[in-house]
Amino acid sequence: MDSSHLLPFTSAPSPSADAALVGVVDHRGFPAFRSSSGRWTAALFIIAFQGLGLLTLSSILPSLRPPMCSINVGKACIPNHFQAGCFYFALYLVALAQAGHKPCAQAFGADQFDGKDPEESISRSSFFNLSYCSLCIGSTATIIILTYVQDNISWPLGFGISFVSMGLALIMFLFGTKSYRFYQLESESPFLRIGKSLVVLVKSQILSSHALRGSRTPTYDERAGLDGDKFVNDEAADAIQLEEAKGVLQLVPLWAISLIYAVIFAQSSTFFIKQGSTLDCRIGSSFQVPPAALQSFISISIVAFIPIYDQILVPVSRKISRIPTGITQLQRIGIGMILSIISMGIAALVEVKRLKTAKKYGLIEQPNTMIPMSLWWLVPQYILYGITEVFMIIGLQEFFYVQVPNALRSLGLALFMSIFGIGSFISSFLIAVINEATSKSGESWFSDNLNRAHLDYFYWLLAALGTGGLIMYLYFARSYVYKKKQDVAM
Repeated sequence: MDSSHLLPFTSAPSPSADAALVGVVDHRGFPAFRSSSGRWTAALFIIAFQGLGLLTLSSILPSLRPPMCSINVGKACIPNHFQAGCFYFALYLVALAQAGHKPCAQAFGADQFDGKDPEESISRSSFFNLSYCSLCIGSTATIIILTYVQDNISWPLGFGISFVSMGLALIMFLFGTKSYRFYQLESESPFLRIGKSLVVLVKSQILSSHALRGSRTPTYDERAGLDGDKFVNDEAADAIQLEEAKGVLQLVPLWAISLIYAVIFAQSSTFFIKQGSTLDCRIGSSFQVPPAALQSFISISIVAFIPIYDQILVPVSRKISRIPTGITQLQRIGIGMILSIISMGIAALVEVKRLKTAKKYGLIEQPNTMIPMSLWWLVPQYILYGITEVFMIIGLQEFFYVQVPNALRSLGLALFMSIFGIGSFISSFLIAVINEATSKSGESWFSDNLNRAHLDYFYWLLAALGTGGLIMYLYFARSYVYKKKQDVAM
């Protein structure tokens, strides 16, 4: 559901609880009142809806799955074209649903808080924290519970749990309908509006260049003489569109720099797990921890740190900076970038330790033999990854929601999500290039034998790229002009 332009408020800076919100209606189309709509009453329903997944039925219906067979028979369990088509259709349907659901649900949830009201503005910042916390709780439950159910009991049962959970979440979402605030849509398409804004910016630059070359342009009186009212209206509209275009273009370099973090972010679900697969994964004498389960430490650290950030760090920093949210959005992102560089440094040092241990025990040529080094050596980098996400990812979410034109808030959050999609592609491309280059000169950094590979070199490279990205980020962030006036600029 798209969020749209909020018309200017005519009330005082601290409106009363019974004031009607201009440009905002309830589910019946009547004016929405501050005391009976929006805020946490509505946002909590949306958070619950946001934290759950979707089900594909291809593992339940016999006609949609390949025949049962045993790996000991030596016969491949190959699905027919129809079954494979249904399976991939389900996967793409989930991806399509996520692409529409994630940015719109977050934008709709944030729309329940009035950015012009001081108290609700602070609550909106907390909403992004709590929203991401709920997603992490859902992902942690998935890693710990559903993976066990699917691997040890039944895939259909695992998908069935997701299906029931999604149904309950949808019911809860609908229960909140009477408390939601809906922003009235403009008649003009948001995409058309931003296109016009860019055209106005280009025209402005052309006129400025003509003026610098001494070309004569029509004077105000000459243009106004044609149609005074139309000219005044056009001038006002052009000024608004010009500011919108400049605001959107300001986001481009910051979006591009954030791709470096996305490359770093991608490593926790790839090489970190490969590292863990070579280590001692035992707890006690018999229980084996799946290396992939260590990813739950990211979510656990996020869930643990968000209350600390929201209830301790923000109030303390608010007293120092006099900013309602404690620190600006750009400062929060910058701290996240610094932490991501540190996390890569820690990962590189742990990998150096792992390689030295393998060499010490003569395991360099035995990639399938467990290295006598505990899996828990990887936990610090996972925990720091989680703390980094609290600053970086939530900061980016709020930044792209607030700084885009009001009619494009859902698009702004989609732009935020594109950082990680494109970042994953860049990570894959970077690995392919490095693998090709290092293979020609000797052992690849990403050799199948991790004991001969050099993931530590790759992690140091990412730390260096992150440092370069941080320097560029500070340059653009210091000159960034916020769409809404802030007490302190970075």
